[in-house]
Amino acid sequence: MKKARVAVLISGSGTNMAALLYASRLPGAAYEIVAVGSNDPDAKGLELAAAEGIPTFAIAHKGIKRADHDMAMDAKLRESGAEYVALAGYMRILTPEFVGRWAGRMLNIHPSLLPKYTGLDTHARAIAAGDAKGGVSVHLVTEELDAGEILGQIEVAIVAGDTADSLAARVLIAEHQLYSRVLSAYVSRPFDPAWLVGQVRERAMIMPQAEETISHGMPCFGIVKGKKFAWVSMDRHGDGKTALLTKISGVDEQAMLIERDPERFYRPTYFGDGWIGMRLDLGDTDWDDVSERIATSWRAVAPKKLTALMDAADQF
Repeated sequence: MKKARVAVLISGSGTNMAALLYASRLPGAAYEIVAVGSNDPDAKGLELAAAEGIPTFAIAHKGIKRADHDMAMDAKLRESGAEYVALAGYMRILTPEFVGRWAGRMLNIHPSLLPKYTGLDTHARAIAAGDAKGGVSVHLVTEELDAGEILGQIEVAIVAGDTADSLAARVLIAEHQLYSRVLSAYVSRPFDPAWLVGQVRERAMIMPQAEETISHGMPCFGIVKGKKFAWVSMDRHGDGKTALLTKISGVDEQAMLIERDPERFYRPTYFGDGWIGMRLDLGDTDWDDVSERIATSWRAVAPKKLTALMDAADQF
């Protein structure tokens, strides 16, 4: 599996960036750090990254409109070849446009057990509330502050006499443990057969009267008491592929797809010219295309009565 290319954005000392960097150099790490950027040219973390041989960039935000600054940062990120962005103490509220460009590919670490205590002063607020636990969360970045999907958390005990600073020091240790593990797991998902099957299942089971079974060792999806419309092949006969198999119109469509993208599409053994294999494990799957292929395949095998009911529902 190729390593995911990750850029890290910081605003200060970059301790979480350093934790991500050193973890990326361990055997089995699923990502590499390709750039470290900051809104502060004097951020200490930039010096460390440069000393470790990581390309760095800084664009001061003072005197620049927020949207213009975000677009300048975005240009640098894309220039680095980054596939994901990890915010690690990046103290800027991001514009919706910037967040949208990295939707599903930008993570943040936050020093509280979200959804508790979004924003600042998290440790003081947890202590003031009498909480027994503080902690840290890693989440996807969305337009709403600290509200994206939570990908991982660690609880940290609040002990008698704790101050915001003493609690923060212990939470920072937990941050350094959590972020690299969550990031590595997250960027591995596009190659994980179990996760890929889950994505197909989610799309297949919304089709009317769909059911899941196992056939010939493969998860497959069909219409109850009817024909199958989708299969997931996982290392079938040792081919090393995780692929979606769906119905198509015939040999001409099959040949066109294979010619257009021979790495992704192939003729599935034993299925014939009416089916196409679409690899899901290349790391860049278009899940909207997967949804469309599943829906088209369902229509190809569904009874006319069932498709007529679906068509009628679509009119409203």
